Amino acid sequence: MPIATRNTLSFVQIISMKHVSILALRDSNFASIVDARSVLLKVNELLALNHQPKAFDVQIVGMQGDTSLSDGLYSIHPEVMTDALKKTELIIIPALEGDMMSATHNNRFYVDWIVKQYKKNAEIAALCTGAFMLGFSGLLRNKKCTTHWQYANEFRYFYPNVELIDEKIIVEHNGLYSSGGSNAYWNLLLFLVERFVSRELSIQVAKYFVVNLDKVNQTPFIIFNGLKDHEDTLILQAQEFIEANYPQKITVDELADKLHLTRRTFERRFKKGTHCSVIEYLQKVRIEASKKELETGRKSIDEIILEVGYSDAQTFRDIFKRVTGTTPVEYKNRYAR
Repeated sequence: MPIATRNTLSFVQIISMKHVSILALRDSNFASIVDARSVLLKVNELLALNHQPKAFDVQIVGMQGDTSLSDGLYSIHPEVMTDALKKTELIIIPALEGDMMSATHNNRFYVDWIVKQYKKNAEIAALCTGAFMLGFSGLLRNKKCTTHWQYANEFRYFYPNVELIDEKIIVEHNGLYSSGGSNAYWNLLLFLVERFVSRELSIQVAKYFVVNLDKVNQTPFIIFNGLKDHEDTLILQAQEFIEANYPQKITVDELADKLHLTRRTFERRFKKGTHCSVIEYLQKVRIEASKKELETGRKSIDEIILEVGYSDAQTFRDIFKRVTGTTPVEYKNRYAR
């Protein structure tokens, strides 16, 4: 048997073709729709070249006629309407753009159909900020997901009953898939190829689109911006004090005394308002400041450690690795000029 044939047979594990619905949502990111379709059709193309049946029956699904996107720059033409599609096996929710609450509200009439399909055992993949649509549907209640790191605070504010793991590139929970920021959806699409076809074919597709396969965390890309949409003015004062004085020694007791609160009350209110403990918040502010210094490349790591408020280099390195998922040296090599 020729080697090419043996390789072909080794990476195909298809039992039956899976119907995939890519939603033509309003206020959605055009590229995420096109990329999702391109990846799945590329899988079919590679299989056809090796005389194998298609893995995916891909359709753009909408609730109306053409959907205008990006201020009319693009238009998406649905191939089938939701009321005509009784069953699908995988729903792909594209990334949303603009104000997330407005975007989900503009697509609210999709929710009943999405929930109905999930109850019929369809799986759902939300690309990037498409997680807001999943949260809006109620399907994520008491489940885990991820989304673009820049929208993490907003997501937690509107969906407190969802466990957001914003440092992860991909999260799967009970047939609900989500991906991190922007281009992280490529990793989710490749994960789905591996999940429903094979690892080997996922690698072939990754090579074709020149995508770095198996990225796990988006922590190196996160820019910390403390949650301030809460209405607790005392906690806002504490946040502002930390951000203005992070190089100095700051204790929880000191902050509680400044605000005339007991330590227990202060810690409880701080956690409720910011979704961080006081110490976590201080650490993230310091690490964010150190990242900016590392990006300029003008100072040594030892100088930066002292400037952001740490006296012990190993403590700094341990916290930096925990917060960013990488070491200070690796981070500097990646981003410094």
